[in-house]
This record gives sequence, structure tokens and C-alpha cells, in this order.
Amino acid sequence: MYKADYCLPCLYMDEAIREVIPQYDEYVQYHRVEFMKSSGKERFLELSRSLFGEEGVHKHARVAPVPSLFINGELVFDAIPPKFELEEAIEEVLLEKGYLDKK
Repeated sequence: MYKADYCLPCLYMDEAIREVIPQYDEYVQYHRVEFMKSSGKERFLELSRSLFGEEGVHKHARVAPVPSLFINGELVFDAIPPKFELEEAIEEVLLEKGYLDKK
């Protein structure tokens, strides 16, 4: 989830991800959901519904945290992760999917 360039936590989250992603280029695609733009609004609502349900979003105004990082549609970080934690989270998913061998 990314609000805009004026959102410093969003910008720093994006930078942290872009720093780590190249080492997993073969396996990982990174898509920034800019929910302030029309193309990202629907995805933002989809991810918010996955966290809080239809009623949570529309009746109680609960939405996905900003910034946040989802991996395969699952909320993994709702704050800027340290590099090692981000690497661990990515590698855990890649191990589960059989793309990496256990060390």
C-alpha cells in the first residue's frame, strides 16, 4: 500500500523493498498499490476486505494500513521492515513454494 510520494513512511517502505527485491528478481514481482490513483483504489479495497471483511470496510471504515506490504495477498508488514526481516519473509514464501532449498 502506497499513498503518494509525500507520504514519507510510504516512500521509505518502497525504498526498503526496492533495495531487497533485485536479489529475488527470478521469483518475485513487486507491484506498488497507489490507492490515491484510480488504478489502485479497487486493489486497496480488495486487500482491505481480505483483512476486515465487507462489513468491516464499509460499515466500520476499517482499511488496510498505510504503508503496508502484502505477499501473495497476505499482510506481512504494516511498518517499514528491517532488511533482514524482509529477506526472511520473502525466503519463507519461496521455500514454501519450493523455489528455494533449505540452507
